[in-house]
Amino acid sequence: MNDDAHARSTHSSDSGERAEVPRSTLRRDLLTVVLVIALALIAWQLAFVFLLAFGGVLLAVLFRRLALLLSERTPLPEGAALAFVVLGLVGTLVGLVMVAEPLLGGQLATLSASLPDTLRSIEAALTRTDWGQFVLDRVTDANEERPRWNFLGTIGGTLSTSASLIANLVIVFTIGVFLALDPKLYRGGLLHLVPLERRERATEVLDALGSGLWRWLVGQSMSMLAVALLTGIGLWLIGVPLSALLGLIAGLFNFVPYLGPFFSAVPAVLVAFAQSPETAVYAALLFLLVQQIEGHVLTPVIQRRVSALPPVMIVLAVAGFGVLFGLAGVFLAAPLLLVAIILVRMLYVEDVLGDRSIVQSEG
Repeated sequence: MNDDAHARSTHSSDSGERAEVPRSTLRRDLLTVVLVIALALIAWQLAFVFLLAFGGVLLAVLFRRLALLLSERTPLPEGAALAFVVLGLVGTLVGLVMVAEPLLGGQLATLSASLPDTLRSIEAALTRTDWGQFVLDRVTDANEERPRWNFLGTIGGTLSTSASLIANLVIVFTIGVFLALDPKLYRGGLLHLVPLERRERATEVLDALGSGLWRWLVGQSMSMLAVALLTGIGLWLIGVPLSALLGLIAGLFNFVPYLGPFFSAVPAVLVAFAQSPETAVYAALLFLLVQQIEGHVLTPVIQRRVSALPPVMIVLAVAGFGVLFGLAGVFLAAPLLLVAIILVRMLYVEDVLGDRSIVQSEG
């Protein structure tokens, strides 16, 4: 009798232990899911901080690679070469600003002052045609007599955020300098998060990311310089004022694929329209010609030596990162796409699927 009771007691205790195991496992899984969701929400809230960090990584790659090139060709050690590169780039930028400020500063003031007259000229030209009047009717409020040309309001809003922009640039520059000074510290810390058996592969991935971003920076810099020169010289030849400033704007905006050239063409066409409608047409055709040269001549030549990105993927990346992260996502869409392509290729296509034909075809 006692034996039966003891057996039943033992059986019931074993059943209770077996019942507690799934319960504890479920509780642990639930906590894991909650933790992952919380981390995802935190990462989403800090997305702009991650974009600033990525911008710092781009600068660090630029500083470090230039310093290594200088160190290999001179007796300077890496630290001194890095200091020379950073100070040299900053000094060159400050020197260009000081030299170009009298010319470009006056041109920028002239551009800002000429926009209202240019917009009024466009409005007057539109009112002389039926289709132009139709356009004006579509962009005019019911309680307003003038069209809602909001260019000046946009410029004012942009200038009001200049302090925040400068602060973000300082943060990116600081991150880039510190990463370039001691990349092994941060690289080693990142690799310590990877299991021991995967650290060699993680090192290869990091090396591929650094090389890919460096090649992209070189190619993008060459493309931006070519667009700035072609645009500035072309605008000067057709008689558009402020050609130096407008060429500089075109080169800088070329950092953003596809959308950048369109936005840089707007002020140039407006300034040209102040001269005459024919000049505005010539300016628009010039931007179209420069983009054709850049897209069908310069880019294929450059991409033979640097990382090539699929055009459709670039368009989708600009749209997607712009929706997710705003203007910063648009500006960093191309390098972010490059990082994503390298990670998918190496970690999924090669490691998971075992397909290395992409690498062989690229070679």
